[in-house]
Amino acid sequence: MKLFLLITILAISGCSNMIDKQVEWETIEPENYPVLRSVGYAPIDSQRGNNKTAKTLMAIKASKLDAYRELAEQVYGQKIDGDQVLANLVIVDTQLQASVEGVIRGARVIKSYPVGENSYATELELDFSQVQDIYLSTAKPRKVKKVRYY
Repeated sequence: MKLFLLITILAISGCSNMIDKQVEWETIEPENYPVLRSVGYAPIDSQRGNNKTAKTLMAIKASKLDAYRELAEQVYGQKIDGDQVLANLVIVDTQLQASVEGVIRGARVIKSYPVGENSYATELELDFSQVQDIYLSTAKPRKVKKVRYY
């Protein structure tokens, strides 16, 4: 009797793959979207260039990259590696290294302006509703809305 019951259960579960189904999907929307802001700075005189105009343009680009780095830190976090060397139970050397890695899409420059006589600043904004739109256009995340079996 037990063997017959086991064979019947296996036969029924094996036939379940033969049932057709229709799955309806819907996209997932968060309730609210944060807006992140960052500011990047760069010195003008330290830039490479033959004249003040070339150095200023390089500082504008460097400040924009610094602002993107700050946005990446806010989105992905920062990786910190540390190392200490001991000799005779005395710390001889301490090293810290920080890095950030990520892709930022959809950020826009709010403004770029000089700060004092020797620095440049760039302000960026990252609106996550726009990031969501970019993500939906490429990834199409979905969840099961309804399943109908035939």
